[in-house]
Amino acid sequence: MLAGCSHSVSEQLSKLPTSDLPPSVEIHQAPFFPQERYQCGPAALATTLTYTGVDTSADQLVPQVYLPAREGSLQAEMLAATRRHDRVAVVLKPSMEDLLREVGDGKPVLVLQNLGFNWYPKWHYAVVVGYDFQLQQIVLRSGITQRKTMPLTLFDRTWRRSDRWAMIVVRPGEIPITATEDNYLKAVLPFEQGKNWQTANAAYRAAAKRWPKSLGATMGVGNSYYQMAKIADAERAYRAALVIDRAHAPAHNNLAQVLLERRQLTEAISHAQQAVSIGGPYTDAYRQTLNEIKRALEKR
Repeated sequence: MLAGCSHSVSEQLSKLPTSDLPPSVEIHQAPFFPQERYQCGPAALATTLTYTGVDTSADQLVPQVYLPAREGSLQAEMLAATRRHDRVAVVLKPSMEDLLREVGDGKPVLVLQNLGFNWYPKWHYAVVVGYDFQLQQIVLRSGITQRKTMPLTLFDRTWRRSDRWAMIVVRPGEIPITATEDNYLKAVLPFEQGKNWQTANAAYRAAAKRWPKSLGATMGVGNSYYQMAKIADAERAYRAALVIDRAHAPAHNNLAQVLLERRQLTEAISHAQQAVSIGGPYTDAYRQTLNEIKRALEKR
């Protein structure tokens, strides 16, 4: 199912910048859902979702993430179920430091462990809710144990067998402190693909604020505003995208479309022409926008 990680346990732990992290943290408010047989996935996900304000339970999540044939849950189902509850599921870098930074920031982290062996895996989802550097241990909501402590070295040994897979659940508009522009936008994109424009818009606006030069976030703001029929807001976003990259053909095209709908045809045709001139994989769509503007001008 998953390959081992190339980074050793000792390498990950020896590089921890412990002076930059709180010496100990525990998120006592994180709820607990004891797992039933083969249901560690629903239980762990219920913990992270409920912590962000979603009214759910492990039993309610079983049909969404539990695969009877596999007697467990796959990561894809965990991510998709999170989105169905209007929460953003951000996959963390495979880094102990990032995991601890998120916990230190008050966010439980859902992790996948292999409690068996590489050749005989026993996959298990748990939620990291604390750590203590002095005791060299980590604290989890795990299985039927509300407060399971585990030595950091043992935890990392079981975690690295899943390539240190971990995810964090946040509300739309909230961004994990360790998130990068790329992995956050990747987490938001499925909302756009699923036409959940309100959630996508909140997430893209947060991303544009966090990364002001992010073309992807700014275009996401514009596209989601447009789909929500907030044309003036979409126009501002597309103009902001062109400040970031004057040669971005999609921004020229989309701005031209907005200006067409607002009957600002002279400026609209200028942007449409620029989109066609710049070209790219969507040139046919740009030409269609240009032709629509030309027809509107002829009817004047």
